[in-house]
Amino acid sequence: MKYAVLIFIIGLLVCAAGILFKITHWSIFGFSGNMMLSIGTILQITGGLLLLYKVFFANKSNDL
Repeated sequence: MKYAVLIFIIGLLVCAAGILFKITHWSIFGFSGNMMLSIGTILQITGGLLLLYKVFFANKSNDL
């Protein structure tokens, strides 16, 4: 579960950097704002899907 949250947070940070790059029209090492926003969104979706998978398919060892 901690890896899913970490992936989601990294996605948020990449999106925030992408927004900054897009507003200021920066491009560093070939990474433009559009590319960073796309990568960040993919990371957020991946982290969210991993979290949903863990919630719905986790072992229910504490069931009564």
